[in-house]
Amino acid sequence: MIKIQLIAFWTLLTREVKRFIRIWTQTLLPAPITMVLYFAIFGSLIGSRVGQMDGVNYVTFIAPGLIMMAVINNAYANVVGSFFGSKFQRNIEEMYVAPMSSLAILLGFVIGGVIRAMIVGCIVVGVALWFTPLPMHHLGITVLTALLTAFLFALGGMINAIYSRKFDDINIIPTFILTPLTYLGGVFYSIDLLPPIWQTVSHFNPILYMVNAFRFGILGVSDIPVGISLITIAGFCTVLFSLCWYLLHKGIGIRS
Repeated sequence: MIKIQLIAFWTLLTREVKRFIRIWTQTLLPAPITMVLYFAIFGSLIGSRVGQMDGVNYVTFIAPGLIMMAVINNAYANVVGSFFGSKFQRNIEEMYVAPMSSLAILLGFVIGGVIRAMIVGCIVVGVALWFTPLPMHHLGITVLTALLTAFLFALGGMINAIYSRKFDDINIIPTFILTPLTYLGGVFYSIDLLPPIWQTVSHFNPILYMVNAFRFGILGVSDIPVGISLITIAGFCTVLFSLCWYLLHKGIGIRS
């Protein structure tokens, strides 16, 4: 039985990877183009006026946040689009009939999203290096943060897709929740610049912990202790993973 589930998981994962590679102009190309614009405008033009932030050049300071933003968006978009597409075409029901376990289905979609996010993240790192050097302070923390963040938002995309009833529904969370949280998550600024009340409010934004942990891994600077950031991200991953497994196990949004 375990062997059957491993084969099922590997088949689904292979399908997911081949899917986003086949349409690479839609899945892998947009992020580096967008990041070139961010680096050109915020880094070169505005950054020259800002000067330094937390002891590093502004373009270098925002680079980790922009890389993390690409990772977040691609992990989320890959899973929400692919899983909802499977629901819409009703082939997700074939996986339940196969039978595939809920865990195999969950990991197949989610790890596919993580792989896409990491590929895009590496591409964006290459783009960033054209604009600024990135001194790697701690490679282990950098990679761990990127993986945990991609895993977390792939799970978030799964939850969004499970509850979506039409294509418009998969755009609600990215537009009204994900985008504001990303821009308010310390990508372009240090929260030390904010008034005390807004610093407190910012600590309720989970993306703040991801951006700062990733920035620490690359630059060695962070507004939040890296240990707290990693524990917070891991905690969110555990909660969302458990929720996703429960929803898939019960067939919520699929059998109903």
